[in-house]
Amino acid sequence: MAVALITGAGGGLGAAVARRLAADGHLVALNDHPDRSVAALAAELDGVAAPADVADPEAVEAMVADVEQRTGEHVGVLVAGAAYMTMAPFAAHDPDDWWRIVDVNLGGTFACAQAVLPGMVERGGGRMVLVSSEWGLIGWPEATAYSASKAGMIALTKSLGRELGPLGIAVNAVAPSVIDTPQLEVDAKAAGVTLDEIRDRYAARVPLGRIAAPEEVAAAIALLADDRLPTLVGQILHVNGGTTRSRA
Repeated sequence: MAVALITGAGGGLGAAVARRLAADGHLVALNDHPDRSVAALAAELDGVAAPADVADPEAVEAMVADVEQRTGEHVGVLVAGAAYMTMAPFAAHDPDDWWRIVDVNLGGTFACAQAVLPGMVERGGGRMVLVSSEWGLIGWPEATAYSASKAGMIALTKSLGRELGPLGIAVNAVAPSVIDTPQLEVDAKAAGVTLDEIRDRYAARVPLGRIAAPEEVAAAIALLADDRLPTLVGQILHVNGGTTRSRA
């Protein structure tokens, strides 16, 4: 198994992905913003902590170099899951905050993919899994920056799939619907309701009748990280309980 770099690993989906890939035998390198420690989780999983603000390309380059130096290997799997989201009416959304969302979600994915690429080429291949969102397919009120950034990640997946496939690097994405993570607190606050009520609201629109657990989405990411699926390239895996039915 390869060194797997997971960004946004400090909690929620990222932590679930880290645990799943470690259980699958990968040596995990766990990234999150320096203000959000991943040291305890890295120790638990016999991995390495790799703090950096992914919106800072120089910090990302240094982080990847440090991971490769400490593990003695190039990164073979990238899971680009670092995300930032706030919600606000479009007309009132602070421009600096709007662009911060895009810089973290889309710009951070670009920076991480570019930083691990030379090592993947040198090792003869690799896997990149970008964590997009159903909202990048259908949009969402008061989440224009988040939706736009996640739509950009879908286009990036398809473009990189075409460009990097000939190098033996498979790029795919997941586009989950709502996941039961602490991120729901942002949604609840924006809607002016309790956490339980926002869960119920989202579950009501899912044919499966519930929102996803982080471990379920982590299982899909682990599938895309598996190098035994070499021809799965440039695909968007819809992990959403049936809400979009892969029509987009």
